[in-house]
Amino acid sequence: MDEKQAIQRLKQGDIHGLEFLVNRFQLRAVRTAYLVTREPALAEDIVQDAFIRVHRSIHSFDESRPFEPWFLRSVVNESVKRLQQSARQVQVGEDADASLFAELVVRVQSVEERVESIEVQNQIWDAMQKLSPRQRAVIVQRYFLEMSEKEMAAESGAAVGTIKWLLYAARDRLRFLLAERSDE
Repeated sequence: MDEKQAIQRLKQGDIHGLEFLVNRFQLRAVRTAYLVTREPALAEDIVQDAFIRVHRSIHSFDESRPFEPWFLRSVVNESVKRLQQSARQVQVGEDADASLFAELVVRVQSVEERVESIEVQNQIWDAMQKLSPRQRAVIVQRYFLEMSEKEMAAESGAAVGTIKWLLYAARDRLRFLLAERSDE
């Protein structure tokens, strides 16, 4: 079974279609939610709720569009919404899994470069936690989910200019936080 067949089966009421989608997208969705929320249990709840919404609203899904970006966008949006509702900023703990940001750091060969790379990853991770939930979300969408600004705008219903501004502000804040850290 492939993605299109799974969606078609789910639209026909066959729960095995949803099972396929869960097996295929759950891990990436939980990672995505976790990158925004930094709470494993909350990330899992968000993804579980997202799959329930998929089951309920699959009939309105446009099969000509790819499922994954649509689904992960809903996960990101719900993650931001939950953080904003709780009106709290997530702080990084000592046990933070900085390996999730390995994609942001260039692969290195020597032991010395690897040590330096780990330090850079930790600095990026710490700086990400100081961003607002919405700023973290656009960074995750752009660099983790590899969405274009146009895709992000279309999916969020915002203007491309708004998305560009959000990305600019988030990157500018990250640069400031990382420069501030390097001055220490």
